[in-house]
Amino acid sequence: MNEPVQLPIDVAAIQTLIPHRYPFLLVDRVDELDIEGKRIVCRKNVSINEPFFQGHFPTQPIMPGVLIIEALAQAGGVLTQLSLGRDAQSKLFYMVKVDNARFSRQVVPGDVLELHVTIKRVIRNMAVYYGEAKVDGEIAACAEVLCAGTRG
Repeated sequence: MNEPVQLPIDVAAIQTLIPHRYPFLLVDRVDELDIEGKRIVCRKNVSINEPFFQGHFPTQPIMPGVLIIEALAQAGGVLTQLSLGRDAQSKLFYMVKVDNARFSRQVVPGDVLELHVTIKRVIRNMAVYYGEAKVDGEIAACAEVLCAGTRG
């Protein structure tokens, strides 16, 4: 990208970068971006109004771990799109592998989930990301995620 990116990046701008929409858009804002260092910090405000809390678990709502990993992958997608200067109409990327996922603390309504993601390597049409999801500076989950782009 030739022009500097203005931070924070809001949800309306995020929707121009990745194709996800409610109820599956899990990135609310970009707070930090280092394109040269291939690093991004995004935010997900966890609300009791999230549809998954109706069943996971109604009397003790906990954000599903798979959705925390998905949020990390989406943050990685935002980073890739910004670093390549592309938009949501560009080639789609799909999560194809998750390695070394660890869950250290529960994420509950009222938490602000910070998504710290770096690009570890890019191989042809694939990218490997390392992400840490934090609440109040404490790691709630971490994983290595491989995403592959569609051909054509």
